[in-house]
Amino acid sequence: MTVRIARRAALLCLASPALAQEAWPARGVTIIVPFAPGSSSDIIGRSLAQHMQHALEKPFAVENRPGASGIIGTQHVVRAAPDGHTLMHAPLSVWAINVALRPNLPYDPTRDLTRIMQTVRTPNVLVVNPAVAPVANLAEFIAWLKRPGNNGAYSSSGIGSSDHTTGALFSQVTGTDSTHVPFTGGGPATAALLAGNVPFSFQNLGSIMPQIRDGRVRALLVTSEARHPLLPEVPHATEAGLPELVVYSWQALGGPPGMAAPLVARVHEAATAALRAPATLARLEDLGFEVVASQPEVFARFQAQEIARWQRVVRQGNIRPE
Repeated sequence: MTVRIARRAALLCLASPALAQEAWPARGVTIIVPFAPGSSSDIIGRSLAQHMQHALEKPFAVENRPGASGIIGTQHVVRAAPDGHTLMHAPLSVWAINVALRPNLPYDPTRDLTRIMQTVRTPNVLVVNPAVAPVANLAEFIAWLKRPGNNGAYSSSGIGSSDHTTGALFSQVTGTDSTHVPFTGGGPATAALLAGNVPFSFQNLGSIMPQIRDGRVRALLVTSEARHPLLPEVPHATEAGLPELVVYSWQALGGPPGMAAPLVARVHEAATAALRAPATLARLEDLGFEVVASQPEVFARFQAQEIARWQRVVRQGNIRPE
């Protein structure tokens, strides 16, 4: 009788979602970041890992697996066990833009990944090197771009990055003609702007704020629907008459396909607590990020909208991955 009761209890533990989710994490958790250390995905992923490790009393580690615009690291997650011990923190290029840009993508991020949440977002900022493009505002800059003989080139952190596609969208909605100059990250893209090799760039607000503050670049537009508290004097896209240019560079947390709903809810709960912890929240806001922490179903709908949006931009701009 005792053996029979023990077996029944074991079966109940396996069958009960409530009991199953209590077991997570049963061991160390690895958060895959499919880009190099120092990227926004990496910084936020490490903030998540640090807080979750402290709160859940299990090891949380970030593992960088860069390469092929995030494809290499994502493939590792797609092949992992759906037990919540391998997660991924990645930007919109992995979750949406790659779908539009790379028709032969070896996975479908709407089917082959479990969507847990959009973690954070930040607008991009249109910045110019005033020594190359001596303009005071957006209207002057658009006129400058349309003037024959001026160098209409912009730097980005890579093909398919949010700063690349934002630049392409800007050209489409303003009727300007600009040349995309890709680099291997936001640092080199900003360095090219500061050196005067390109006159402008769209960069994440937090990453470009030091250069704006010291006057080395001039901010002309924030790609948001409201003015940002870090740049209250700079107009936003809607008030500038460019509502199509409301663009956020966002990040999201996910996992392998097939994660059970109770497990997703448990991971979501832990990640939300980490994002909203006072120390984490203060650091993210200082970097220009707004915490979103959306529910999985909300993130899924948002991802579908973003894929459709960037497919239109890629198609209209005839953008190629190489």
